[in-house]
Amino acid sequence: MAAISQIAQFEYKALHKPNQLIYGQGQTAVITGWTVRQVIAKQLQPHEYAVIGQLYSATRGINLLIRNLLYNPHVRYLVLLNATKEDNNAGACQCLQDFFSNGFESGLSDAGQHCWVVRSKIPGYIDIDVEVKALEKLRHFIECKTARTISEACVLIKSFSQQQSLEPWGFPLEFPMSSTLPTVLPGVRYGHRIEGKTVAEAWVKIIHRIKTTGTIRPTGYDGQWQELIDLIAVVTDEPDDFYFPEPNFLPVDRAFVKEYISQILDDAPYQEGVKYTYGQRLRSWFGRDQIEQVIHKLIGEIDAASGVMNLWDVKDHDQGGSPCLNHIWLRVVGNELSLTATFRSNDMFAAWPANAMGLRALQQHIRSEISKRSNYDLKMGPLITISQSAHIYDDTWENADRLIANQYAAIVNRRNFDDPSGNFLIEVDGQQIIVSHTTPGSGEVIGYHRGKNPLKLIRSICASSPGILPEHIGYLGIELQKAAECIKDNIRYTQDR
Repeated sequence: MAAISQIAQFEYKALHKPNQLIYGQGQTAVITGWTVRQVIAKQLQPHEYAVIGQLYSATRGINLLIRNLLYNPHVRYLVLLNATKEDNNAGACQCLQDFFSNGFESGLSDAGQHCWVVRSKIPGYIDIDVEVKALEKLRHFIECKTARTISEACVLIKSFSQQQSLEPWGFPLEFPMSSTLPTVLPGVRYGHRIEGKTVAEAWVKIIHRIKTTGTIRPTGYDGQWQELIDLIAVVTDEPDDFYFPEPNFLPVDRAFVKEYISQILDDAPYQEGVKYTYGQRLRSWFGRDQIEQVIHKLIGEIDAASGVMNLWDVKDHDQGGSPCLNHIWLRVVGNELSLTATFRSNDMFAAWPANAMGLRALQQHIRSEISKRSNYDLKMGPLITISQSAHIYDDTWENADRLIANQYAAIVNRRNFDDPSGNFLIEVDGQQIIVSHTTPGSGEVIGYHRGKNPLKLIRSICASSPGILPEHIGYLGIELQKAAECIKDNIRYTQDR
């Protein structure tokens, strides 16, 4: 295409995520991956770039990014900054580079939808509604380069800006994009507790709970999420080497988790423009290694309730980019080491499984170090996460529905008859029902409930044992009604018969 005046200025108009971008008047789109976009912008002049934005996830971001590029045909260059360990782990910039280098083919998305699949080791999807000819034009007319450092990216961007401006490769293209609004059932908004033996089991239950009763709210990222407030997840028996179902329906695999664990356990040097890691906050951010502090604290005082690690810096209010994980608490009770972590904001679909496994690895590390350095041989207790804003973003709602349809019934139907509140033995003595409350282990009787009215009895039981499992309550209601009917009809009552 013909060149145009060197001083020509262009206007980038984003169809998607417009408030998450920095706009210029040039012809180069800059993708910064996990590096903060403002750090690149302050080293450039607006005429040197068209737009600067971040790309965290290939599966969630490439489709919208491609649609935006198709709507802005004056963009003729693309610079990808693939600079950090987080970039390598996520693979988003690599997948985008593969789109321009290797192309795409027809296939299925992770939600089972027919789509265009990028020819890459990293899963990346584009809506099937986007025409093939348009995608091929984009690949043909945009020159794509990858940089490994901020300085290298800036050199590339400035080099492109010094070339004579090029004509747009065509007219703005916009393609239809379907959207669905989930059905929300009535339910409690604040305070939820979900338990699972493994991260995988707890995750499916979490997604079902949010997707069923979560409130739909706008996000600060040009979209919506479905949210519950203060969701407590308890993982009781995650194995040391982690459980991955076969086939694996989790959004992470072993290789990803291995890399992610290092971001929690290992320190990282400060780099301008590079987002913190949790390991950096724990190891060096405040001038102390908090992981080592907790290990020494518990060895010196095994019953201490002050095994605390903090990731929130008061400066985060002003600087932005604050950590989602804020507070970690270790506690030893009954020779078990538990870990409780508080997240102010938690993407429960894409992030929580990795969060939970990374925290479990931290819990294992602390237990192991205590064992090596002392006479304490602690057992692994539960992992507890408190997600203050537990949410699912709208671009994963279809994936969440598919997960629930395929996995929830099998998981919820795995019956566990062990109730921490204990057991209840029901007998009939003349015209009265007697319910003996026993401990869950030894079976020691610790209380009685007597009466004739099943409803009053179940209320009495629930009042004295508020932590009783819902399924157990339903069972007791059925049995108490049977006992009442037996008294009425003068029939012998035997529990469970």
